[in-house]
Amino acid sequence: MTNLRGLPAVDALVGRLAASGEDYGLPGALVVEAARAAIDSARADRMAGREADPEERARREIRRLRFLRHRPVLNATGVLLHTNLGRAPLHRAAAEEARAAAVGYGNLEFDLNRGGRGSRGAYLEGLLARLTGAEAVLAVNNNAAALFLVLHTLAAGREVPVSRGELIEIGGSYRLPDLMAASGARLVEVGTTNRTRLSDYQRALGDDSALLLKVHPSNFRIAGFEEHAGISELAHLGAERGLPAAYDLGSGLLDETVPWAAGPPPAWLAGEPGVRQTLQRGADLAMFSGDKLFGGCQAGIIAGREELVSRLRRNPLARALRLDGPTIAGLTVTAELYASGRAGEIPFWAMAMTPVEALGERLRAVAGAAGTAPVLRESEAAAGAGSVPGMTVPSPVLALAGEGERLWGALLRTDPAVAARRSGGDLLLDLRAVHPDDDPRVAAALRTVCRS
Repeated sequence: MTNLRGLPAVDALVGRLAASGEDYGLPGALVVEAARAAIDSARADRMAGREADPEERARREIRRLRFLRHRPVLNATGVLLHTNLGRAPLHRAAAEEARAAAVGYGNLEFDLNRGGRGSRGAYLEGLLARLTGAEAVLAVNNNAAALFLVLHTLAAGREVPVSRGELIEIGGSYRLPDLMAASGARLVEVGTTNRTRLSDYQRALGDDSALLLKVHPSNFRIAGFEEHAGISELAHLGAERGLPAAYDLGSGLLDETVPWAAGPPPAWLAGEPGVRQTLQRGADLAMFSGDKLFGGCQAGIIAGREELVSRLRRNPLARALRLDGPTIAGLTVTAELYASGRAGEIPFWAMAMTPVEALGERLRAVAGAAGTAPVLRESEAAAGAGSVPGMTVPSPVLALAGEGERLWGALLRTDPAVAARRSGGDLLLDLRAVHPDDDPRVAAALRTVCRS
């Protein structure tokens, strides 16, 4: 006879889970749901003649939900803009401004000067226009949305030539041809994968052409026998044919001269187009991310000619894609850091420009606090998030030989979680993307997992 009498009632199982003293950090309703599902699953198994422990199943499900819930992760991977970990961390002043906007009221669409309805994001967009040198700016909720809005507004039902070498696919199966099709624009492929000349665009233009589009291949590089038409050439051609030239820059390097860095621009930024220079070279519109290299909140920023930006703003889709109050607040502080000459304090730039010697000292201190041998190796950090492909910055790592498989997963289950990386069976910790204030927490997590 099947033993079903030993199965607990839902309330009894929930009581046993609570009595264990483990803080699951989940709403009670989810714990009850996990208990009920575990009992049902155990009942089915027992009826099939299999052993089943409903309490253990409930605990596993609760732990799964606990680690699925959004929680802090210390990024010791050496990837500065780690897409899976949230890309660019905000400057703490920007985060505080966003928090204040989220928990209280503000002048989001209220003009305090006139005492009447105001324009959402007017201050931010005016500031971004000054920073980029654009006539006008419109900010939406991400850069894919920015490109979609440009295509839908200016080219729906019409043709847009794009170089075959720029038909990108990025993470999450985002493909440029698919986005263009969804916008209503008709893609016309020009050139070849590695060589696209201005003459290729010239031959592709016709009465149905609406826009010249250049796309920065942010997540890969073509090396060797290659050629491409620059934005200056496309802008000149567009002016001749009465067509706007737009450049999707992706990563959002504000200025190629990197005036916030001491000395010349970092070598790893060579060839990365800047927003200011793109507009100076004649682009009618430039689209870029508000996070990534710009270092702020997730957003898509469209900078360029007033007449074109006004058309984008009038598109009903602009409302569907608009920024919320906390994002505007956080992005405003980020833009103000650039405007006040303090962009070097933005976390991405502060991390990227941390001296190797300082990182080595921090790694040795973490190793000492964790009780591990201070074995440091030369290594490199990367930008990540499809930004500056091939970019690496020298960055030492703390290496625990032969411990990669054992410790990597264990560190993900600490509180806070620590994301490291594995190489050749070894565990490697890189502190370039870890705030110095968090070094003790990395050390505590490492000490815990090494002793377990």
